[in-house]
Amino acid sequence: MLKKCRIIDKHSVGDLLDKPGAIAQSLRSPIKNIQEKSSKSKCVITNQHLRTRRDHASETAEDYVEAIASIEANGTECRLKDLSAHFGVSHVTASKILTRLSREGLVETKPYSPVRLSEQGVAMAKVARQRHQLVLDFLIALGVTPGIAQIDAEGIEHHVSNETVRCIKKFLASKA
Repeated sequence: MLKKCRIIDKHSVGDLLDKPGAIAQSLRSPIKNIQEKSSKSKCVITNQHLRTRRDHASETAEDYVEAIASIEANGTECRLKDLSAHFGVSHVTASKILTRLSREGLVETKPYSPVRLSEQGVAMAKVARQRHQLVLDFLIALGVTPGIAQIDAEGIEHHVSNETVRCIKKFLASKA
C-alpha cells in the first residue's frame, strides 16, 4: 500500500522571477513530482502547491506574449502603451514586465521601438493561444455562455495539466 509523502519545492515564485530563463525553463520541463511513485520509499509524492506556484509564475508571461502576438496578428506594431491599455496597468508596470520577459528571452525590446516576440516568445504565444481556445471550446460545450466562458478560460488556461488538456481534446472530439 502506498502512503502519501509531502515534498518541499526548493524554489519559491520569487526565486523563479529573479532567475533569467527560469520561467521559460519551468514551462519546458514537465512537473514530475505531482504524483510519481518513489521506488525507494514506496510512497506517492503529492504537492499540488508546487504546480500552482509554477503556473502563477508563468501566467503573466503567457498573457503578455499572447497579447503581443494578437496585436501583431492584426497587422499593427505592438508598443508598450498598447500592452498597458490592454491589461489596464500603468506604463511602469507594463515596462517592468517587458523587462522581465526580455530577460527571459521571450521578447525583444529597444527604446522607442515596437515590442517583438522572440522565437521562444512566438512558440509560447502559440501554445497559450491553443490552450485558451481549447478551454474556451470546452466551457462552451458544457453550456457556459460565450462571454462568461471567455472570462473563465482566461484564468483556467494557465492551470490545466497536460493530462487535462488531452482529456478535453478527447471529450471535444467525441462531441464532434
